[in-house]
Amino acid sequence: QVQLVESGGGLVQPGGSLRLSCAASGSIFSFYLMGWYRQAPGKQRESVASITRDGGTMYPDSVKGRFTISRDNAKNTVNLQMNSLKPEDTAVYYCNAWKADMDSWGKGTLVTVSS
Repeated sequence: QVQLVESGGGLVQPGGSLRLSCAASGSIFSFYLMGWYRQAPGKQRESVASITRDGGTMYPDSVKGRFTISRDNAKNTVNLQMNSLKPEDTAVYYCNAWKADMDSWGKGTLVTVSS
């Protein structure tokens, strides 16, 4: 089981930017899909960005054009650049690593968008 540790969360004003990082305890190369999810109070966890081993990316409409996911298989890290943040982006953000026989989650980092 790979351990995932998120960092980079915090308080930011609307329109601001944050960069989240996810560091893995081992190689992420074998994980077909790495992703970022978020969960706001009272809501279900939702995907906000995912990236395949080959670099293909997917975003929901709610963040498309504002969030960018990147993956460094050599450094075992996955980053999420978040721009033009909105109050509705406030949530705990989780890193995920998925392959057919393993699904690992970090403990999350809180992002608060507020003036």
